[in-house]
Amino acid sequence: MLDKIYRNIQKKSLKERFLLFVGVLFFLLYFVLGLVIIFIDNFPIYLSFYYRIAFGVLLMVYAYIRFMRIIKDNEE
Repeated sequence: MLDKIYRNIQKKSLKERFLLFVGVLFFLLYFVLGLVIIFIDNFPIYLSFYYRIAFGVLLMVYAYIRFMRIIKDNEE
C-alpha cells in the first residue's frame, strides 16, 4: 500500500508535490490549532468552555475534510 502511494507521489510534477506538502501542512495546522483551543486554559481570546470546545471541534472537522480532499486528489 505504501509502495503504491510512493509511486503515485513520484508521478506528480514538482508543483503537484509542493501543493500536496502544503495541503498536509495545513491539515496538521488546523488539527493542532483545534486541539490547542480545546485544551489550553489560558487562551488569549476569552471564550466560554463550551464555545472553545465547539470552535476546536469545528477546526478539527475542517481539518478532516481537507485531509479527505488530499486523499481523493492523491488517488487520481
